[in-house]
Amino acid sequence: MSDTRYVFVTGGVASSLGKGIISASLAKLLQSRGYSVTIQKLDPYLNVDPGTLNPYEHGECYVTEDGAETDLDLGHYERFLNVPTSQANNVTTGRIYQNVINKERKGDYLGKTVQIIPHITDEIKRNIKLLGTKHKFDVVITEIGGTVGDIESLPYIEAVRQMKWELGHRAIVVHLTLVPFLSASGELKTKPTQHSVKQLLETGVQPDVLVLRTEKELSNDIRKKVALFCNVDRKSVIQSIDVKTIYQVPVKMQEEGLDETVLEKLHLPAGEKPALKDWKGFLNKLEKATKTVTIGLVGKYVELADAYKSIIEALIHAATYNDRKVKIELIHSEELTPENVANKLKGLDGVLVAPGFGHRGIDGKLVAVKHVRENNIPFLGICLGMQCAVIEYARNVLKLDDANSREMDHTSKNPVIDLMEDQKNVTDMGGTMRLGAYDCELQKSTNSYKAYNMVTVKERHRHRYEFNNEYLEAYEKAGMKAAGCNPDTGLVEIMEIPKHKWFVGVQFHPEYSSTVLKPHPIFMAFIKAAINE
Repeated sequence: MSDTRYVFVTGGVASSLGKGIISASLAKLLQSRGYSVTIQKLDPYLNVDPGTLNPYEHGECYVTEDGAETDLDLGHYERFLNVPTSQANNVTTGRIYQNVINKERKGDYLGKTVQIIPHITDEIKRNIKLLGTKHKFDVVITEIGGTVGDIESLPYIEAVRQMKWELGHRAIVVHLTLVPFLSASGELKTKPTQHSVKQLLETGVQPDVLVLRTEKELSNDIRKKVALFCNVDRKSVIQSIDVKTIYQVPVKMQEEGLDETVLEKLHLPAGEKPALKDWKGFLNKLEKATKTVTIGLVGKYVELADAYKSIIEALIHAATYNDRKVKIELIHSEELTPENVANKLKGLDGVLVAPGFGHRGIDGKLVAVKHVRENNIPFLGICLGMQCAVIEYARNVLKLDDANSREMDHTSKNPVIDLMEDQKNVTDMGGTMRLGAYDCELQKSTNSYKAYNMVTVKERHRHRYEFNNEYLEAYEKAGMKAAGCNPDTGLVEIMEIPKHKWFVGVQFHPEYSSTVLKPHPIFMAFIKAAINE
């Protein structure tokens, strides 16, 4: 039997307290002590995955190397751990029920009545244990989405109760709650935490560690009070105070002894306290940077920054390693016109046109691309951003006035962006795009090759449409070059304008692969070009 330990991270009082960041921070600390660690997210919604969800609903959809469309928290996990995640790292209620119903239809339950307990909870436990038994991790940290008390989360909490009973000291629960500060009375209030733990206890689960999110320092008296009322020992009450950047959280958690407490409860040796030298080196550069690079991020979901979470973090990584603070101007593409674009993009050192789907905001993206191309402003286009660069070039340089993507106009006579061949008979929307990591071969002497400093790279995709190779010769004669292509299919992955200061459009999503200790080469090169503006 596997000796894998399991840590469950639950939340109470309010959503968005930072369970993902606490999970990633704990994992980072355990990894730094020599343990092999992974994190998975259990999402209680009925969608099979977030692939069909509007970003306004759920933030960005993060794609793993094996092509799973997942929750954005998996991006945090990878950025902190520098280890790829997979389909097994994100499980939804939709997937759980789908699996159980498929088994029932095949007759796997031998005529039994299929019920929440034991069939749904058994399937949840099977998915939780999969990472430990199949991939042999020392510690699997499982973040449970939502808050304790949500109806949709109850089967997950019940599965946790069962696993704690079955595994004994090999399974513990870390419960994250809020200790609000009431400015009117000038007090920190612990009652919400007490009620949250009480609700968890009503499901049969006793938390082993409490992490208290707070904007003010917690006194020793408050910690003792929480410990007393919530049945935990004093050193298992951990403060998580607000910080300037999420990357400070692992250091704060180490100072609080979260990793040591968890290892003690899991009956694992702590060993020497890790120095976190590289991590602290990144934080030091982030804090000490005095100069600023200003990047315009042009997209249609800018009201919700989480829609571009990985892009924003990748820009922070790259700017930090270029000894700069990054100021990101979120620019709504629907508000850009030929008349106001110069003013809207004024003062920017570089412009990034974001990915997305559908025609809304596309005209503004084309206007932005034209402006940066004609004014020699460093440009990075990602996925649809790259396709916009191709369309704009066709219309204004190749003089193909009706050039378009078939996504925007299926009757276009010049579809410079066309539906991929293997997508033409696809009718289902979910999980059917070109997803996951694919090879790209780079042309030497291009900006992309200079960034990567290698010929073959592997990057993650999420798209249905591609550059139409029937037009490639015309583009290259006019000055826009294919800098990278898939070696098996000939799919154009990167388009560049060599005579421009730095103009790169990529069909893939480089932001998914940028981590704290390994910033992405394309973002590094983009920021460097913006600094040299």
